Amino acid sequence: MPTTQVSIVLTFTHEDQAWIRRNDVRVPRFWDGHATQPLRGDVLRIGGRQFEVTARVWENDTQGPRLRLYLSSSHADSDTNFQGLG
Repeated sequence: MPTTQVSIVLTFTHEDQAWIRRNDVRVPRFWDGHATQPLRGDVLRIGGRQFEVTARVWENDTQGPRLRLYLSSSHADSDTNFQGLG
């Protein structure tokens, strides 16, 4: 039985979508080729800003399964709080 490739779609707030377009930020395909799927609470660094996975929604259509990740509003590097490290 062939394995189905899961498509992972990142969903940004309207403000963050505008920031990505204005600054011509490339959003990498973080999970391509990885067996582990993202979890709620995972943190992504994109274009110097930090996003947290706040929700996961499974969808299915004619193209196959899709995991939609809803991300928090971005925080710039200077806004990042690294509590509990060290």
